[in-house]
Amino acid sequence: MSTTAISYSELGDALIRVQAGVGASELHGSLVGYLCGGGGGGADARHWFDALEFDHDGEIAGALPPGLLEQLHRECSSWLADPEPGFEPMLPATETPIEVRADALVEWCRGFLGGFGLAGGVQHGSLSHDAREILGDFGTIAATRFEYAGNEDDEAALAEVIEFIRVGALLLHAELHAAPQSGTTLH
Repeated sequence: MSTTAISYSELGDALIRVQAGVGASELHGSLVGYLCGGGGGGADARHWFDALEFDHDGEIAGALPPGLLEQLHRECSSWLADPEPGFEPMLPATETPIEVRADALVEWCRGFLGGFGLAGGVQHGSLSHDAREILGDFGTIAATRFEYAGNEDDEAALAEVIEFIRVGALLLHAELHAAPQSGTTLH
């Protein structure tokens, strides 16, 4: 596996070749959701992929290029820990028609919510009002079917939604992975 970041097309092509039944955006979203929700605390990429339960016999993971899942897991973990390098949802390139990119964003949100729930993130009784609102908004986006007028406003609106998703994921990760408050005693 290369040391450059995995691209949407690279991951998508690998998933299509092994007939994974999941696209690059949804898989990326599920990993980010899983990591944000508390899954992966020391767990490796194989644990996350196995937790998805669509690869019961390990054939899909075994057929993917060696190190692909591990690299994706490492990249997402690093981006969430330090968003400065430019964490973003994995979506098709900007030259791809807006309909395809918007549908991929919907899939990313669906994957995120599934991964977040799988990690037990929704069981955190202490989610802030803002965190619950972000999750609700992700759910709304996941259930959306976008319509387009075919103008520059569509591009601007999609860019705003992508930025909201990016910041929302980072805020959820920060909230659920914050260090215990000073004065809190852990036993």
